[in-house]
Amino acid sequence: METLQDLKKIVVLGTGGTIAGTAADASDNIGYRAAQVGVAELLAGVPGMTHALKGHTLVSEQVAQVDSKDMTFAIWTALALRVQQHLAQDEVCGVVITHGTDTLEESAFFLHAVLPAALQLRKPVVLTCAMRPASALAPDGPQNLLDAVAVALTPGACSVMVVCAGVVHAALAVQKVHVYRPDAFSSGDAGPLGHVEEGHLRLAKNWPLALTHQAPLGPEKIAAARAWPRVEIVMNYAGGSAAVVDALLQPMPSAPALSGLVVAGTGNGSLHVELSAALQRAVQAGVKVVRASRCGEGRVLPVKGSVFADSNGLSPVKARVALMLDLMQT
Repeated sequence: METLQDLKKIVVLGTGGTIAGTAADASDNIGYRAAQVGVAELLAGVPGMTHALKGHTLVSEQVAQVDSKDMTFAIWTALALRVQQHLAQDEVCGVVITHGTDTLEESAFFLHAVLPAALQLRKPVVLTCAMRPASALAPDGPQNLLDAVAVALTPGACSVMVVCAGVVHAALAVQKVHVYRPDAFSSGDAGPLGHVEEGHLRLAKNWPLALTHQAPLGPEKIAAARAWPRVEIVMNYAGGSAAVVDALLQPMPSAPALSGLVVAGTGNGSLHVELSAALQRAVQAGVKVVRASRCGEGRVLPVKGSVFADSNGLSPVKARVALMLDLMQT
């Protein structure tokens, strides 16, 4: 039985997304405008939230209000700073973040990478979302919010994770794999961390304490950086050529010089001979190249004698985040 001294605070940070979206017609699940409803209003409209909190306090804060396809580095930085500040408070037992689904996996990985010091406090950061707008006949956002709060209040919960459709995914493994269904995310062959069932977490594996892809810089150093390194993603495919890479190497008056490239190779990161030659020219020009795979599951295995570093198990979009953070050191 919890005493008054045991009761703490859950902080919900809003960033917009479909979960905060509205459409003119309640039956329209795709023609909506994202990021229309404030996080405080979203939370006020969730049936059963008071029961889910079990006496704990819920506090909300609007960090941003965007469609997550338009996520920016500035929002990432502000979000990381706010998460770090809240986690450092003794009365806060966890942070929940409402977010759009399109770039959710990138934001989750970014927070995982830049908050190792904060996460040593063994507190959870739970990102959640929706595939249907708040105005839908049967919105999925309210249940996802209830599930996210349930996970954040689970004793021992820690690390950055994503909760969607009753499934809990680790930040390293989570990927959006479907364009429409409410259960749009997967952890691939790594498998989910657990499942939320009637407000209770059934944990399938240990909490991921080892931050194997962490950057040695925190949110404050990122905020102080003058600019983020420019890193682009290219893909291998039948009939591939050097054209895209060669174009990216050309100076652009409206963009900084290219610092890194992530290549989404076929299979185990294999590359068309012309694309490989172009990437080698990029390396000679001082661009760092990382080899990932366009496959949805599995990880690129190191190849002896390869000119390019592998992505250390990361998907192309997460490998891009990791490479930007690495380059930011120099």
